Amino acid sequence: MILGIDPGLTRCGIGVIESLPGRRVRLVDVGVATTPAGDPLEARLVSVADRIDEWLDAHQPDAVAVERVFAQANVRTITGTAQVAGLAMVAAARRGIPVATHTPSEVKAAITGSGRAEKPQVQEMVARLLALAERPRPADAADALALAICHAWRGGATTPASSPDRGAPTAAQRAWAQAEAAARRPARRLDVVRAGRLR
Repeated sequence: MILGIDPGLTRCGIGVIESLPGRRVRLVDVGVATTPAGDPLEARLVSVADRIDEWLDAHQPDAVAVERVFAQANVRTITGTAQVAGLAMVAAARRGIPVATHTPSEVKAAITGSGRAEKPQVQEMVARLLALAERPRPADAADALALAICHAWRGGATTPASSPDRGAPTAAQRAWAQAEAAARRPARRLDVVRAGRLR
């Protein structure tokens, strides 16, 4: 099993999946650890750390995937995010659980096939890949699951590196790519018509 963490001080997404042969994944559990913005920083960090500990002990994952933190204009937000990411990595390391970090672009590319995909696209693909009736909410929960799926496919959780399935798009990804291509075709034809009229 893989536990994904979308670090955040106000909302920390936590998702657990099982990686199956053939690039298939199954939802095990998902949730969000929240803390009140008005509480002291140290109390909020302890609260999130406790929740992460609970999830690690309850599911005993084989690996933990955490979103890699980048600098942002909002210093307060990035600081809290980095602090929670550090808590998650320490909690896993103390239990001897391997930890990996993935950038948002890596996750988007792994889930949708495009590193520039929008959040709604990622959420929709997560729902399809896990055969869910609707998108996981809030977005932090979907992001945590996306991180876990990304690591399952890029970290080699179950499928051997030599397997022909490794790196190949899933049926859901192929369907999504076809739908995206079909949606773009009419726009291109319209551009051609408009260009012809301009001449």
